[in-house]
Amino acid sequence: MPLAPTITERLNRARGDLRMGVPVVLAAEGRAALAVAVESLNQARLAALRDVGTPELAITVRRAETLKARAYDDDLARLAVPAEADVAWLRALADPADDLRMPLKGPLRSLRDGSADLHRAAIRLVKSAHLLPAALLVPVPDGFAAAARDALTFLPLAEVAPVLNDLSPMHAVTSARVPMVASQAGRVHIFRPEDGTEEHYAIEIGRPDRDAPVLARLHSACFTGDVLGSLKCDCGPQLRAALMQMGEEGAGMLLYLNQEGRGIGLANKMRAYSLQDQGFDTVEANHRLGFEDDERDFRIGADILRRMGFSSVRLLTNNPRKIAMMEGCGLSVVERVPLKVGRTMQNAEYLATKAAKSGHML
Repeated sequence: MPLAPTITERLNRARGDLRMGVPVVLAAEGRAALAVAVESLNQARLAALRDVGTPELAITVRRAETLKARAYDDDLARLAVPAEADVAWLRALADPADDLRMPLKGPLRSLRDGSADLHRAAIRLVKSAHLLPAALLVPVPDGFAAAARDALTFLPLAEVAPVLNDLSPMHAVTSARVPMVASQAGRVHIFRPEDGTEEHYAIEIGRPDRDAPVLARLHSACFTGDVLGSLKCDCGPQLRAALMQMGEEGAGMLLYLNQEGRGIGLANKMRAYSLQDQGFDTVEANHRLGFEDDERDFRIGADILRRMGFSSVRLLTNNPRKIAMMEGCGLSVVERVPLKVGRTMQNAEYLATKAAKSGHML
């Protein structure tokens, strides 16, 4: 039916559902499950899910390591949910805020029989909605899943997996001249992905030659550093220094990618900050939340640069992962231009962790 939503549109609808605490239906090979984000789950909906079937909790292997739970499925753990468990119990497993005050969460019983593909997809979806990476799944019979198609967002795994794994096509929306402190010859381009996720911005300084390596920076959005001037990171100074250097050279491309908190979203970034106040470094905080060290996808930046006609860059970065991903996407990095600014008393340990655990060349 031409008016029916595509799988990409249904995925975006599913993200909204999960943020609102509404279950979605995941289906694969004669199996199906209702999936809901633990962060947005309420007690009434938990009771309704129990009326349908037996809930199972899916958490990432990073969170499982913190909880000392066995992860039989490599990148995730499936945990049995006791009959008396309420929403508070589930959230205590998903959110590490009270881990130090209440370190014993168990006993936890990990499940190992059957496939974990629906659980894996649920976690991917919850992550993409910028929620805590924990999902409650209730296996349901095919008949129930079919009957629920009209009421709930239905996602066949065979259609969902490629869309989740592939980079969403990016489209230029508009652009306009924006005189800036760094350069009066500035222009901002807006790019919008087809999957309904965040827009990204390309700031063009001057008129860069498309046939020559362009001075470029992939800058991930940092509300606290870029806007508030936070001293906990070096993001704000890096942003301003990159623009000023492009202005001094007369040309450059700064890609402002909306991947806040290394791709985990601002709310989860604030959760990580709270954990840092408890004594954990940035990587440890991410792991306790259930995320990897860095969840960003720099293919977005490479795609925008190619769409704007560039094939080689002089990359302003201290991050070797950016260089590797640019080159893996077919862009030639002819030079790494160091960007060493913004060191403060408050971010010294943060920068040391960047160097020691993420390989940043500081």
